[in-house]
Amino acid sequence: MDIRPITPRYAVSPQISVEDIPAIAAAGFTRIICNRPDAEVPPSHQAAAIGAAAQAAGLEFEVLELTHQTMTPENVARQKALAAAEQGPVLAYCASGTRCSVVWALGQCGDMNPDEILQKTASAGYQLDALRPRLEEICAAGN
Repeated sequence: MDIRPITPRYAVSPQISVEDIPAIAAAGFTRIICNRPDAEVPPSHQAAAIGAAAQAAGLEFEVLELTHQTMTPENVARQKALAAAEQGPVLAYCASGTRCSVVWALGQCGDMNPDEILQKTASAGYQLDALRPRLEEICAAGN
């Protein structure tokens, strides 16, 4: 399991398994957000299986499947709301953690500037410099 904190309350990870849930709970996470579409993984790693294990361990579990096409302002806002609504730390996962980092970054304008956003994702191991023009556009628009 490769959990990478972006902030003290939001971390990302590549695909997790049912077997990872006890360690995620022990690490103090209170909510898991699945950003990976079920079509990308076998049944053992689909949201239903992971979600059942997470809920059995007392964790909140949310599904927000993201692809390039579904990285919409509405889904960015939904991801931000899912993370903000939780009292404890949130773990978001996808194939590599990149989508979870991108959706987080796109939701941070208004709270941080593009340099701060990209520094946080880079510190977690995600180089999102190609996202800078989009971040500058969103931040300049005041969203």
